[in-house]
Amino acid sequence: MTIEEILSSFPQKGQKLAQELTNSGLHCVGCGAATWETLEAGVLGHGYDETALNELIHRLNAILEQESDATSIGMTEKAAAKFLEVLKAENKEGWALRFGDKPGGCGGYEYVLDYSQKASSEDTVFHSHGVDIHVNKNMVERLMGSEIDYHDGLQGTGFKVSNPNVKSSCSCGSSQSY
Repeated sequence: MTIEEILSSFPQKGQKLAQELTNSGLHCVGCGAATWETLEAGVLGHGYDETALNELIHRLNAILEQESDATSIGMTEKAAAKFLEVLKAENKEGWALRFGDKPGGCGGYEYVLDYSQKASSEDTVFHSHGVDIHVNKNMVERLMGSEIDYHDGLQGTGFKVSNPNVKSSCSCGSSQSY
């Protein structure tokens, strides 16, 4: 399969698959080569060996096997644990996560993560791994099915949102369109 076929065959997992490819050193996502280059050609053509290819395939398959809930908004266990740790450090234990988006960036919208002491009447409240997530009702449709994860590494540290409703995102990865 070409890289583009892999991503388009699993649109609900596209962002996670693209991130894994990028983390592996393949910056083919969004590149013209993705339309004709197979995963194997991409890996081997970038100087990696068969072992690296097999490990990447294993990680991509693990992403495809992950359960996702298109009827909710949630966090991974790792993200929830990190958020609770941050709340404790900020003396905001018991607070919730405010999750939303706002117009901005070159893709159209940017995600917003913030603290929320109390849900308003304009919020829908989701629960995930011991964290309440407050989302303005006007944003729920665009954000439904999103999963917030936490990455800690040399290529960047922070919360990362995977949203199955995203139609495109900018190359810098900080904004998206629906």
